Amino acid sequence: MSARHTEVLIIGSGPAGYTAAIYAARAMLKPVLIAGMEQGGQLMITTDVENYPGFADPIQGPWLMEQMLNQAVHVGAEIVNDLVTEVELTRRPFTVRTDSGAVWSADTLIIATGAKAKWLGIESEQRFQGFGVSACATCDGFFYRNKDVIVVGGGNSAVEEALYLSNIARTVTVVHRRDSFRSEKILAERLSQRPNVKVLWNTEIAEITGEPAKPPMPPSVNGVRLRDTRTGEVIEHAIDGVFVAIGHAPATELFKDTLRMKPNGYLWTAPDSTATNVPGVFAAGDVTDDTFRQAITAAGLGCMAALEAERYLAGIQPIVQAAE
Repeated sequence: MSARHTEVLIIGSGPAGYTAAIYAARAMLKPVLIAGMEQGGQLMITTDVENYPGFADPIQGPWLMEQMLNQAVHVGAEIVNDLVTEVELTRRPFTVRTDSGAVWSADTLIIATGAKAKWLGIESEQRFQGFGVSACATCDGFFYRNKDVIVVGGGNSAVEEALYLSNIARTVTVVHRRDSFRSEKILAERLSQRPNVKVLWNTEIAEITGEPAKPPMPPSVNGVRLRDTRTGEVIEHAIDGVFVAIGHAPATELFKDTLRMKPNGYLWTAPDSTATNVPGVFAAGDVTDDTFRQAITAAGLGCMAALEAERYLAGIQPIVQAAE
């Protein structure tokens, strides 16, 4: 099958990918965005969004992504509902193959494949996801003012989430399946000084309990069943919300042999840039951002990637060499 060519090919359809498509389209670059299996990214499983600028009232995550999609199409981006299965970055133009058998060639590539929160994997967690179960305290903590919450995990992410929530929630209970934190000691020390935080060691969540949906009311969490990892004993614990903080997994499998990565598996980019170690390839959003992981920062990186791709096509090289 002969390859179809485009100047800018975007892989991924979250805030970073759509924003890159909007900026590239407005620069008359006729970008093509390959959406992937989960079009819209993590915001598709987010209910109320209160921290995306421009909206005085809470908005729904899926609605926001639909608006970004419509805006990208309106300004001239082409959206392809397909899944990238292979990327060839050693020759130019770059070659991308998809699940449908299509072949694309591109002068520049913007990678916006995102990252997924790691979940506990229990059935009840899926049932209440977005309705009392969250993987982002910065996104959802505001809804738990003066309420009781649980944070699951023992690394830096969990301790940082618990510290953040301790300023909002009435009580924060950290549940960790081991007998000590894996986080930095200074973070654990700060957590120990918070009067409304307690830690349950050698404990894991066996089940999340709550009320099923009763239209117009959505489902809601009201407790958890906690299991002692040493004895197997299970106790019930009343709670208003559960924050799972056991890490994130960036979608970088396609690029593991060709692009430089950070030690934690996220794509490396040059300082103050979205440029990767391969000229003409840019990374934006949660696939490279292992610090903030917010819709607004992902959108900002998507903007940067499109502007840098435009400069690259104009013969203006990104300042990636300075960071090598």
